[in-house]
Amino acid sequence: MKDMTPAEALHRAAAYCSGSEHCVSDIREKLRKWNISPTDAESILTRLVKEKFIDEERYCRSFINDKYKYNRWGRIKIGYALRMKKIPDALVYQSMDEVIDEELYMENLNALLREKKKGLRSSGPQDEYAKLYRFAAGRGFDSGEISAAIRKLKCAD
Repeated sequence: MKDMTPAEALHRAAAYCSGSEHCVSDIREKLRKWNISPTDAESILTRLVKEKFIDEERYCRSFINDKYKYNRWGRIKIGYALRMKKIPDALVYQSMDEVIDEELYMENLNALLREKKKGLRSSGPQDEYAKLYRFAAGRGFDSGEISAAIRKLKCAD
C-alpha cells in the first residue's frame, strides 16, 4: 500500500467516522497504521473533532448503551474498556448515569445468573455461589450487586 497524503487520510478518516462512532484513540491508531506523521495526525484529529465526525461524549454513550444492553456487561467492565480507549473518567461516569437504566441493568444480571445456573455443575451451595460470583464479576458487575442477585436467585428456587 502506498503512503497516503494527509488530505487522503482526512477523507478516509471522515468516511470511517461517518459509518459508525469512533473515539479519538481509535482514529489516532488508524492514522498511525496509515503512516501519517504525528503532527499531521493531530491536525486531522482536530479537524474531525471540530466538524463533529468524532464526539467523545456521543461515542461514550453509544458504547455504554451497546455493551450493557446487548453484551450485558457490568459497569466495571464498561468503565475499564472506556479507560483503555483513554476516555476521561468524569465523562465515563456521567454517561453511565445518563444511559444505564437500573431496572434493565439488574434484570441483565439476574438473567445472566439464571442462564449460568442452568448449565452449572457444582458440588454444593458454596461452590455454586463461588462459580456464579466469579462469572458475574468477569462480566463486570459490582460485588454488592452480585451478592444481592445470587441471594435473590436462591430465594426464587
